Amino acid sequence: MSDKTKYSDKDLAEFKDIILKKIERAEEDLALLNSSFKNDSNNGTDDTSPTFKAFEEGSETMSKEANVQLAIRQEKFIRDLKNALLRIENKTYGICRVTGKLIQKERLKLVPHATLSIEAKKMQN
Repeated sequence: MSDKTKYSDKDLAEFKDIILKKIERAEEDLALLNSSFKNDSNNGTDDTSPTFKAFEEGSETMSKEANVQLAIRQEKFIRDLKNALLRIENKTYGICRVTGKLIQKERLKLVPHATLSIEAKKMQN
């Protein structure tokens, strides 16, 4: 395999740092989301007005659902990043799974878990 079809160990180390920082940040965000829906149940209102209470419960339910969706998305993001770390270990990181060419460095810095080059992504649309 020539150097044109894979990233150097130095590049891989740089990507690994980026990914590890993103995982750390994503896990912190996920912990915040998880603690927010554990706390939701304790935030009942003492207001005696039934309409106000019903309205608040409705918006609380909506925000819980939104938090759950965000948490699911965050978990998938963390999984994708961890899979990218595995590809770094296997030295297959940054290789487009469709074209077999290197994914541009700029793209990987923005989307470090990308498995498709821009070229391959355009083919899908």
